[in-house]
Amino acid sequence: MTVAVDRPNSATRAKRKNNHYSLQDFFLPDLEKGIIEDWNGSRNILTSEDFIIGLQEGLEDEVGEASAAVMYSIGCEWGQQDALFFTKWFERDFGRSIRQTNLPFLLETWWWPFTSQGWGRWQVDMSDRKQGFMFISVFDSAVARSLGDVGKPVCHLYAGLFSGFFTHLVNKELECIEIQCYSMGENYCKFLLGGKNRIDAASFWLNEGATTRDIEGRLRNGEFLK
Repeated sequence: MTVAVDRPNSATRAKRKNNHYSLQDFFLPDLEKGIIEDWNGSRNILTSEDFIIGLQEGLEDEVGEASAAVMYSIGCEWGQQDALFFTKWFERDFGRSIRQTNLPFLLETWWWPFTSQGWGRWQVDMSDRKQGFMFISVFDSAVARSLGDVGKPVCHLYAGLFSGFFTHLVNKELECIEIQCYSMGENYCKFLLGGKNRIDAASFWLNEGATTRDIEGRLRNGEFLK
C-alpha cells in the first residue's frame, strides 16, 4: 500500500495522456533521490500492514476509544487537502472545471489513483442523492484487511476522507459513518454519507443493533433525527 503526500507536480512531461493506468506509467520512482512520485505529482510512501496495525494500536493505547475520532479527523483533513489537489490536476489534464463534469466520471477519476495505491476498489450508490444521502462501498479496505476480524468498524480514516472530500466538492458540510465493515465479518465495508441529522440517526440505530439493511430502509422511508 502507498500513502500519497500531495505536493506540486515536479515532473515535466512533453505529452500528457489520460489512460495512464499501468504500473509503469502511474508510478515514477527516482532511485537516485529515493522517492516515488505518481502521475499526478504526489509523493508516495510505501507502507506495510504492520504500520497500519501499529498506528491503530498506538492510538488506542494513547487515547482509548477516542482513537476513532482521531482517525476520522485525520481523514477529514486528508480529504479536504486532496480535494484541492485533485481539482488542480483534473482541470489541468482534462481542460475543464470539475463543476462542468459528469459526476460519476469525476468520482471514478478521483478514486482510481487510490485503488492503484492499494486503498481498495469502491462503488458509489447515488440513487438516494436527491434525499440528501448516499452509500459508498469499499472492497478490500487497507485498514480492515490489516486489522482483521476485530468485531467492530475500523475504517474511520476512510469515513473522514469521504467527509472531507465531498464537503469540499459540494460546498456543504457532510459527515460520514461506516455502517458495515470487513472487520465485523462482512464481505466489504459500507459507508453512509450525508448531513449530520442522518449520520446521527444511523449512529443511534447502529448502537441499538440495527443492521445495514434496517438503516437503509429507515433512511429511505424518511426517518432521521430532528
